[in-house]
Amino acid sequence: MSALDAVIHAEGRLRIVANLAKLNAGESIAFPVLQDALAMTAGNLSTHLRRLEEAGYVVIEKTHRGRTPVTYLALTVRGRRAFEDYRGELQAMLDGDPGAASPPGARMEA
Repeated sequence: MSALDAVIHAEGRLRIVANLAKLNAGESIAFPVLQDALAMTAGNLSTHLRRLEEAGYVVIEKTHRGRTPVTYLALTVRGRRAFEDYRGELQAMLDGDPGAASPPGARMEA
């Protein structure tokens, strides 16, 4: 039996990945734009992004626009694939596939 990806499954990270997945491959979004879209604090967003980056799902590019620092975010190929797999597992669960993933922390009844 498969399991849902715990890195993506946390609510904040799921919202981040779902929003980044809307971008075309090769596109990125500025940190404050994503922050506003998700209505998250900068600290909360940064913490979730760090975990996604550690998993290889997100690339964080820090640069400057003139003298102003700018942080751009994008899904990696691995992150996009992980999200597609997550969606597939979740859809299988919703469709009642007996081999589908159990939610994290779920117990099987005998």
